[in-house]
Amino acid sequence: MLPEAAQLTASQRQIQRQVLAFITAHRRDGKAAVFALEGDAGTGKSALLSAVFSAVQKQARSTGGALAGTTNRLLVNHNEMLKIYWEVASQAQWLRKADFQKPTPFINARRKADIVFIDEAQLLLSQPDPFNRFRQNNQLTEILKLAHVVVLVLDLHQVTKLKSLWTSAMIKHTLAGHVVERATMTGQLRMQSPAAAAWVDAFASGQLLPLPHPVNYQLRVFEDGVPLYDWIKQMDRQHGLARVLATADFPFRVYTKEPWYVQAGKLRLPWDRVNFTDRPWASQPQTLNEVGSIYTIQGFDLNYAGVILGPSVDYDAKTDRITIDPARFEDQTAFRRRPDGTDSAADRTAIIFDVINILLKRGRMGLGLYAVNQALRQRLLAL
Repeated sequence: MLPEAAQLTASQRQIQRQVLAFITAHRRDGKAAVFALEGDAGTGKSALLSAVFSAVQKQARSTGGALAGTTNRLLVNHNEMLKIYWEVASQAQWLRKADFQKPTPFINARRKADIVFIDEAQLLLSQPDPFNRFRQNNQLTEILKLAHVVVLVLDLHQVTKLKSLWTSAMIKHTLAGHVVERATMTGQLRMQSPAAAAWVDAFASGQLLPLPHPVNYQLRVFEDGVPLYDWIKQMDRQHGLARVLATADFPFRVYTKEPWYVQAGKLRLPWDRVNFTDRPWASQPQTLNEVGSIYTIQGFDLNYAGVILGPSVDYDAKTDRITIDPARFEDQTAFRRRPDGTDSAADRTAIIFDVINILLKRGRMGLGLYAVNQALRQRLLAL
């Protein structure tokens, strides 16, 4: 979840002051000025963005001050993250639920704002998507037309679909001609063990390192899905917010009455269902009996995550590296062909590694792993 501004680290507070100074200096610019905040998963980007947006809205709804009377929005192209921000809004008197939107409705309304904040900007569409009523070339370009200042949070290692595929070159091209200031956040603030975070970084790039044994973090490998699930239930009883997650390697269909299941050895649990409530998926107690995906867990902090690595994630003994088979990845909507032809096997492999990176960095206090493929499972156990 997102902490209060008072809970920010000294480094976060310094960047907060930098962003607020940038906003004040450029709030009347005719062409949108851009502050880009970059960093890996778990480095506190969303917490900082939330704190800055809250400070801006407090000024906007007060009399006097440089930002009084400004109209500002925070956009995020992820349903569950939007719900987290709605919860934040319900706890602050100067925030409103309407302050937070998904990008497409904001763009299609064509109403200008003074300052637009974008969380998880790598999830913005980078191609037309008529199904979601977006027909222009990319969402970042359209948002730049509607604001004096754009503050965006960006992590190019958290891209999950080809239709939202961004590269450094694409970002540079889109921001050409705009005043741009950048800041990079480093240091893992979610995972309580730097050694465990480094192990996950290596794993999400295909490299296998010996498992560390930190005193303040549990990093465990399981021989079957059942003991993994038992461990998660135990951690949930003791600490709360422990959930089972999985890569999208198991069949599922959206909006069906019957559940679709994840099979992990002897464990068989249903996938997460479409969440029509305003509460984030992981904050609902019954979801302890489901398996979460990037669609329900991205942006949410768990205490413990039990991650099932599905059939697309395997191991090559000759190279001692993780291998990826995109053909076995069941989320085929992630791989819908792009009209510009940017959908190589390397792009698809990178997306699956990004999904792994997101899932493995959800737990603050612990991570449990079970690999469906025997070769990978045995190698993990050997580590």
